[in-house]
Amino acid sequence: MFIQNAWYVACSLAELEALAPKPLARTICNHKMVFFRGPDGIPAAIEDFCPHRGAPLSLGKVCEGKLICGYHGLAMGHQGKALSMPGQRVTGFPAVQAYAAVERYGFLWVWPGDQTVADVAQLPSYDFLDHPDWAYGGGMYHVEADYRLMIDNLMDLTHETYVHANSIGQREIDEAPSTTSVEGDQVILQRHMKGINAPPFWQMAMTAHGLDPQARVDRWQICRFTPPSHVMINVGVALEGHGGFDAPLECKASGVVVDFITPETERSHWYHWGMARQFKPGDTVLTQKIREGQAKIFSEDLEILELQQANIERWPDRRLLMLNIDSGGVKSRRLISKYMAHEKS
Repeated sequence: MFIQNAWYVACSLAELEALAPKPLARTICNHKMVFFRGPDGIPAAIEDFCPHRGAPLSLGKVCEGKLICGYHGLAMGHQGKALSMPGQRVTGFPAVQAYAAVERYGFLWVWPGDQTVADVAQLPSYDFLDHPDWAYGGGMYHVEADYRLMIDNLMDLTHETYVHANSIGQREIDEAPSTTSVEGDQVILQRHMKGINAPPFWQMAMTAHGLDPQARVDRWQICRFTPPSHVMINVGVALEGHGGFDAPLECKASGVVVDFITPETERSHWYHWGMARQFKPGDTVLTQKIREGQAKIFSEDLEILELQQANIERWPDRRLLMLNIDSGGVKSRRLISKYMAHEKS
């Protein structure tokens, strides 16, 4: 169901800091974990299980880099080892599972699988998330649906015409052909639309960038899936005839839709979403406006996916049908299955 030997986004650093001195509890790929900052502020992730009486360690608090159990005060270290407890000897307790955890791009990443092969060099590279010429705003949703349904959704944007009709949807998405390819360990779906009117969301972005929102544009959607479950989507509009995706910055409003999809269980996941852009990166009001627009768009997806999951569970023997528009999701699932088979071999 899940690729285990990979880096997943556990939470945003802002979310972790907002809870302090409380730790953060989260289930990732069926592993119940608790996240906190250990000595010198290093990020830590350990099993959410107190070795004394089995209480969730996440009920406690962090003190001087130690996680103090909220039941009897057992102090746990960042490597999952019991360190001390008032009036008791506990250093002989067996350690609980510790997980590799790393900060990058404003997120805390965790490796849920075999800890002996956890490799920081395998963290994905998304330099635009940590570059002064780019702005980023986003959020997180907990979704009661199989994480692969979200990947299907993001790798087939024809649903925008129907689910997001008042923001980013338009009939030209249905009419424009798409191409799907596999390049190494990446699935790429592309759709380019020429000489069309921009939908409401992109009209707003064009206005913010000083472009005529009523001008004819060339629009693109380039969806890139990479294991274990990340989808980056290059999106935007450029004034007609200026090169589309390759148009100079002053002629286009564009960005990268960031989708970090972290499985929780077989029927639920954490969805970290956002948008990075190069135009007007210092405009914090625009960043917030785009974030609010995306929040509404993705909430519409959330409703669809949760109802889809409920229907699939209600009729588990029904086979879902595949069309050519599903090629991005189909190839992405094949890549996930390939990785999972490799882990089992």
